[in-house]
This record gives sequence, C-alpha cells and structure tokens, in this order.
Amino acid sequence: MTAITASSARAGSRSALARAPWGLFAAIAVLGYFAAAAVAPHLLATHSPVALDYPAALQSPSATHWFGTDESGRDLYSRVVFGTRESLTIGLGAAVVSLTLALVLGALAALGGRIVSAAVGRVIEVLFAFPTLLLALLLIAVAGPSATTAIFAVGLGTAPGYARMIRGQLLQAKGSGYVEAAVALGHSRARIIRRQVLPNGLRPLVAIFALSVGQSIVWASGLSFIGLGVAPPSPEWGALLDAGRGYITQAGWLTVIPGLVIVVLALATTTLGTHAQRALEKGERS
Repeated sequence: MTAITASSARAGSRSALARAPWGLFAAIAVLGYFAAAAVAPHLLATHSPVALDYPAALQSPSATHWFGTDESGRDLYSRVVFGTRESLTIGLGAAVVSLTLALVLGALAALGGRIVSAAVGRVIEVLFAFPTLLLALLLIAVAGPSATTAIFAVGLGTAPGYARMIRGQLLQAKGSGYVEAAVALGHSRARIIRRQVLPNGLRPLVAIFALSVGQSIVWASGLSFIGLGVAPPSPEWGALLDAGRGYITQAGWLTVIPGLVIVVLALATTTLGTHAQRALEKGERS
C-alpha cells in the first residue's frame, strides 16, 4: 500500500512538473536579468563600456570578451549591458505613449455618442492603415533623431492597432449580460461605464502592455539600425546594430549578438503577456 502511494505521489509530481510553465519561468528570469542590467549595469558588466583597446579590436567571442569586441576594442557584452537602460526606457516610454493614446481613442470609439464613435472609429482605421514606419519617419524628420523622438515615433505608430483592440474589448463588455442587468436595475450610464464596462473591458490591458514593450523595443531598434534613432557611439541596442552594420562580413557578431538580445527580450515580454492574458481569461471563466 505504501509503495502504491509513493508511486502515485511520484507520478503526480512528474505530472505537475510536466504542466509547469517553464516558458514563463524563463521569461521572468530573462526580464529579471535585464531589469538588473538597467538598474545596476556595473554589477553585471565585465569591462568598461567605453574603454578603448585598439590592439583587441574585432576579436570574436571568447572567455575574455563574451560577446567579442567592436572596431575600437570595446567589450560588446559590457556595452550591451550598459545599453539596456536606454533600450528599456525607450520601450517602456513608447508603450506608455502608445497605450495612453490607444486608451483615449478606443474609449471614445466604443463609449462616445453615435457621431463621436463614428468619427473616432474612422480616425483609428485611417491611422491603422497608415504605415507605422512612414509615420515614424515623418516625426523623426521634423524633430530629429533622439531617444525622445524614438519614444513618440514608435508610440504614435503602434497606437492605432492597440486602439482597435481596446475598442473591441470595451464594445464586448458594453454588450455583456451584466451591463444589461445594470441597465434593467436603473443604474445611470456613467455608473455602468465606471463600474462595469471599464473594469471588465480594460482587464487585458496588463497583457497588452507587456506585448507592447517588446514590440516597441523592436521598432525603436529598427529605426536606430537605419540611422533614424539613437546614434552611435551610444550603447543602445539599435545603435549597436547600426555601428556593426559596416562590419557584417568581417565581424558578424557585432550585429548578430545585439539582434539576438533584442529577440530574446521581445520573446520574454511576449511570453509574459501571453501568460497574463491566459490567466485573465481563466479568471473570467471561473
């Protein structure tokens, strides 16, 4: 009997391990590492990010220089670590700008009067059809390339897509059974919107924000790569891509490694957002 019980316990333990969200654990670990790099990069860096060592220029990854060195002999790993703060600042700032604008447009399109909803809805559709890159290029051409410009350029460019998502969520909440019940009970429209529609319609906003951060970093890095974002010698990840572009055949790691770092962070934020969305959906069903 004891053997059967022990065997069942081991089987249950293996089953629990098989169901463990390892992807979520990995995403949290990755985001924790990048957060530490943004707050205290000197604790993680192995060299000074600005120290020049021309005899060691363009060395491939090794035990001494984990990510190799650039054309000036600077340690690429340390530059990636010190560039984390600026890259995350751009990603978070662009996500805040994007979701703030999306929240205003989405709420007006879903909850405004008939004329307001129709007008704002058309504005969202036009902006959504407008190429994000072209919108960002127009803003950068006017204000000039910088971290602040990249934040607003990416934020404005990605806002229409999130505005459509928020509008859809609010319209779904607006037509739900609990709203109909509140109307039947005689609650005012303002109270229904404040207590029923907004809390339920905006519940997925946490997951959307996590997804937006990764997308914003990718877009900002892309702008820097084509020379329209933060410029070298900044260690911002997009600037590192831009700086390594001229050595793609001679020292490919200068472009490949920062690109992989951007992909890893984007995957981590996407994974976290996906799990948050599933948790919210599970809570709604229960």
